Amino acid sequence: MDQIVRVIAKDAPVKAMAISARDTVERARAIHGCWPVASAALGRLLMAASMMGAAMKTDDGAVTLRVKADGLLGSLIAVSDSRGNVRGYVQNPAVDVPRKAKGKLDVGAAVGSEGELTVIRDLGMKEPYIGSVQLVGGEIAEDVAAYFVESEQVPTACALGVLIAPDQTVQAAGGYLIQLLPGADDAVVSAVERGVAQLGAVSGRLDAGMDPLGLLREVLGEFELEVLTTAPIEYRCYCTRERVSRALISLGRNELTSLIQEQGGAELTCQFCDKVYRFSAEELKALRDESSAK
Repeated sequence: MDQIVRVIAKDAPVKAMAISARDTVERARAIHGCWPVASAALGRLLMAASMMGAAMKTDDGAVTLRVKADGLLGSLIAVSDSRGNVRGYVQNPAVDVPRKAKGKLDVGAAVGSEGELTVIRDLGMKEPYIGSVQLVGGEIAEDVAAYFVESEQVPTACALGVLIAPDQTVQAAGGYLIQLLPGADDAVVSAVERGVAQLGAVSGRLDAGMDPLGLLREVLGEFELEVLTTAPIEYRCYCTRERVSRALISLGRNELTSLIQEQGGAELTCQFCDKVYRFSAEELKALRDESSAK
């Protein structure tokens, strides 16, 4: 079961969370037909968004992470609700790039190093909070850590990993987010750095059977941890025919008339789950009448 675990250190100003998300990332891979490097890039962004969403203090909030860069993958988007359920897409899923040493996927090259990571936090208020940082290298985890340091002034360590099986399905996926709170001194920083180095690649540890709490106990082994929450997460899209209908109504009477005259109907595909919604000419006319009434 995919899940997120949140902890705090009892004896140091440190909070952290970790995620296991093999099924979630595999679902995204299957929906979008991702090739391995696209699966790894999108999976990392999905997991980062999921952890950031689960950390929100509002029940009806959402977090959107958007990467726009100069790599072959194009734009990537991940959207999480406040429980960590997440959805997303990659603009060009059928991309391949030369691998790095030891056959490792070169996510940074596929994403690109020239571009931005934008974080949109919707707290249910009138205007969402939007922050952007230049990409550090396109590997996603380093970029997320840079966002927290630059935009929120929170020292952060982030690791995200997706292991792809020989048949191109997702074999393991997970990561962690560790943040230092005010009052953390050099000794705390050094202890976290030692733990990060000792743990190594998270995907390999998860593939070997380690769970998210195990990741945190390993990387924060010098601290006494208190578990705050353990919660399941999944790939979840919120599209419905009603929402698509409202989107069509928002186009206005003239645009709906054009669709009726030129296409005799409409076919819309959800970018997150690839579900297709079809509307006949008669249904569009009814939506046009509703649009005019408003």
